[in-house]
Amino acid sequence: MRRLLFFILLLFSATAFSQTSDFIILKKKDKTIRSYYAGTQIEFVSTGGAYRNALITGIRNDSIFLQEFLVRQVQTALGFYVTDTAGSFHYAYNYREIATIGKKQKGFNVNASGASLFGGGVVLTLASGVVYLVDRKKFSPGLLIASAALGTAGYFLMKSGSKGIVIGKKNYRLEYMHMSGTK
Repeated sequence: MRRLLFFILLLFSATAFSQTSDFIILKKKDKTIRSYYAGTQIEFVSTGGAYRNALITGIRNDSIFLQEFLVRQVQTALGFYVTDTAGSFHYAYNYREIATIGKKQKGFNVNASGASLFGGGVVLTLASGVVYLVDRKKFSPGLLIASAALGTAGYFLMKSGSKGIVIGKKNYRLEYMHMSGTK
């Protein structure tokens, strides 16, 4: 009886198969940072500037198929709020169209603050230069030094802001892994 059961299980296991799925790997140099499969969440900005935070429904032929859900808070008849899925959108992107992967800036925007400081520092530095050329008695070297320092600090704040992982910079790249038998 055991031999018959073993033979039947062996026969069924030989006919079973699984379907392989394509996936995408985020690498820094030759080290894998993250892998993206069908069923995982991905957050990126495309080369066209579209921000997507969506579920990967499939990866085939160098394309990522996404489903993004529109979630809203709705007030009930009793006066409290519940989260409701109002709809969903389907997108398809080539994996080469992904410009940055990672979190979108929320809360305090360091990039915008740095740009404001940089712009203000440049304007004050130019105004101090004009004052120096026009009326040297009213010129303040302290104002010139302070405005140049603010412009420099603004420049570094602007460059250090979080944009996510930029594909192509600092050796970050995406690799498409073709695993299915047919293309």
